[in-house]
Amino acid sequence: MSNTETRPPFPPFTKESAILKVRLAEDGWNSRDAKKVSKAYTLDTKWRNRAEFAVNRGEAEAFLSRKWAQELDYRLIKELWAFTDNRIAVRYAYEWHDDSGNWFRSYGNENWEFAEDGLMAHRFACVNDLPIQESERKFHWPLGRRPNDHAGLTDLGL
Repeated sequence: MSNTETRPPFPPFTKESAILKVRLAEDGWNSRDAKKVSKAYTLDTKWRNRAEFAVNRGEAEAFLSRKWAQELDYRLIKELWAFTDNRIAVRYAYEWHDDSGNWFRSYGNENWEFAEDGLMAHRFACVNDLPIQESERKFHWPLGRRPNDHAGLTDLGL
């Protein structure tokens, strides 16, 4: 149940609308604003992220707040992998460091299912963290939205 909110583009997805949905999700997560990002999910959203589970929007928001308090200078790139009527699969990578200055590139895949109103009802994520040296970073834009002219995952060889 998602109340009166909507989040275009709406399913069923075309290739173009799926690509746009992925970019909008990337932009939201790069804002690192847990309250704003959580509004893209249904009130009763169901998540699995690594070994953590969320069963509503409030738990998703709390998860995101914890995540971005620990994953500092977070920068994310998402790329469409596949789509169907109301489902999208993405692959992604993000770079971040912990409070000791250790850098990581985290790689993952997500499967998304959307309600008719365009809000995400289900999110299943698998993530692996690779320790990297700061000199190995590839995501160098200022914090926030990835610039349109910044290379995506495929162009970066990721």
